[in-house]
Amino acid sequence: MTQQALEDWIGREERREDRLTAGIVARMHATLGLDGQPPVDGDAIPPAWHWLLFAEAKPPAELGRDGHPKRGGFLPPVPLPRRMWAGGRLEFAAPLCVGETITRRSTIADVTQKSGKSGDLCFVTVHHEFSSGGAVCLREEHDIVYRDDPAPEAPAPQPPDAPGDADITETVTPGPVLLFRYSALTFNGHRIHYDVDYCRDVEGYPGLVFHGPLTATMLLALAERVGGMGAVAKFSFRAVSPLFETAPFTIACTRDGAVMSLWAANPDGKLAMSAEAEVRAVSAIQ
Repeated sequence: MTQQALEDWIGREERREDRLTAGIVARMHATLGLDGQPPVDGDAIPPAWHWLLFAEAKPPAELGRDGHPKRGGFLPPVPLPRRMWAGGRLEFAAPLCVGETITRRSTIADVTQKSGKSGDLCFVTVHHEFSSGGAVCLREEHDIVYRDDPAPEAPAPQPPDAPGDADITETVTPGPVLLFRYSALTFNGHRIHYDVDYCRDVEGYPGLVFHGPLTATMLLALAERVGGMGAVAKFSFRAVSPLFETAPFTIACTRDGAVMSLWAANPDGKLAMSAEAEVRAVSAIQ
């Protein structure tokens, strides 16, 4: 498909509604092993938990080989076979609360094809606005990358070293149950998160792939623990290399005034995800 044909999808819009139920919030709370009681009706949810909503429920005949819905619905029909989260930018205006009906308006903002060391790439950026009661609560730009299958015997790209100057470092112990439960909560059929044979034989990964949005959720939660609940006004993240369920990894951060730098590092100390959080003034969160 030509670049012009893909660019014709820019500006396409979609509007959907979903209800943020106490049940799915409680299951997320349990999946992450959080202390205390989960949020109930009227309570604000932690940032990034909006990714529990708006799951695409397609029948088996409308799925691709990787378990994702086939291309050509709202998203453009990119001909490359592998799809991953590349990153995103979030701006929090007001909290989303349990029990609310949330409206999401989505627009295809950009489609760009590139060639990299690992082959052809296509980046699709989608702009989302999440509203409740007629007011916009959250704005998000979501970057999706499509890529070729890995060449046989091709060495895996080597990511850069993660920063070594963390103020706070925490260890995350992944596992197949955590990945399965998050996939179930988000109705994510992508086989790289639960089908280890597909991971190894088709996509060339050594094990199950840890969800990019779940890594970002954990980094955002770390930013909130450092800055205080409701402190994060803006958050951006970029996936650098995959994490796997085969070994513990770390999340870390440093803070310089109103800005936090955050990252996730694999067991070898290589960078998996980088992020930045902008913190509100203290008076704005009291």
